[in-house]
Amino acid sequence: MADRSTTERWLSDLTILPTASGREDAVIAWARAWARRRDDLKVTIDTGGNLLITQKGRRTRPAVVAVAHMDHPAFVVTSVDGRDVNYEFRGGVRPEYFAKARVEFVTSRTVVKGTVVAHDPKTATGVIRVADPALARAGDIARWSFPRRQPATGLFSAPACDDLAGCAAALAALDRARDKPALRNLGVLLTRAEEVGFLGAVHAAKAGTISKDTRLLSIEASRASSEAPVGSGPVIRVGDASTVFDQEMTNLISWAAAERRVPHQRRLMAGGSCEATAFGVYGFRAAGLCLPLGNYHNMGNLDEVEAGTGKATPMLENVALDDFHALVDLVLLAAQAVDGEGGLRPRLDRLYEDAGHLLKRRPVP
Repeated sequence: MADRSTTERWLSDLTILPTASGREDAVIAWARAWARRRDDLKVTIDTGGNLLITQKGRRTRPAVVAVAHMDHPAFVVTSVDGRDVNYEFRGGVRPEYFAKARVEFVTSRTVVKGTVVAHDPKTATGVIRVADPALARAGDIARWSFPRRQPATGLFSAPACDDLAGCAAALAALDRARDKPALRNLGVLLTRAEEVGFLGAVHAAKAGTISKDTRLLSIEASRASSEAPVGSGPVIRVGDASTVFDQEMTNLISWAAAERRVPHQRRLMAGGSCEATAFGVYGFRAAGLCLPLGNYHNMGNLDEVEAGTGKATPMLENVALDDFHALVDLVLLAAQAVDGEGGLRPRLDRLYEDAGHLLKRRPVP
């Protein structure tokens, strides 16, 4: 079982990798290599390129699968015209962040820096001007060129915490589950192209990648707020901006976390939507867990920018390391809690049995 420093190394390794919707190759290669080093795990790649990692051997309960996505908002080069590199931006970022933004290509043969000179928010396309066009080619990924700053104590900063920190937490939980027979049914699904419409999750639901009796734990890094700040624990999500999640699963996880005193918050997290929504639409039972995320989608000063009082500055995303480790604990707890007893109906039944006699005397008209 990996210790705290090892899981932090996985977090660091994953969140620095170049990735974009449809261009998740580096993350896929890392995750496959990670799984191959563990001969008790099985990797299945579905027809959409999603990775399903499960434990070998017979399980006695329906599967619980932790889901995280492998993409992050980024520029993808579509063509090169002299010094002008044409791009498509895949993911949700406010247009203010593109004006004269400095970027760097992270899948080229060497580091190439450039400046955004045109951006059309309607089509999410634009132009990056570079000094040496010979070093850029179609299919390359570019991301913001971030200022290098030392993170505050207890914080972890990286280009792509959303959702590669979720991938790291899911894999860390699976690694710890491997020597626990009661958690033989825990697996991990790493999906593609979440940032452009949950494409990988929808494909997994429609293509039969997972069985209909699978219970899903959508693992995310979601925009922090004053109600759910970074450093106050991972979040058990009641829902997101689009839907509410499976009621019984959410309650069972919440009760178990409170009983075991696992650090957590219980919040709606309506700043965006996650894959639990997509799976719920297609008839799967899904709950949501997440890390509160600073500088969501690399948008520094986002609250001030939305209020019209701040400068749009691309920044590294950040999460609290204590939140990350508590999220791993929460995934493991949730995987067992969803099969637990003690739903809300039995509690209400007991209350009715104990105090129902109060209804025998009818009020006088």
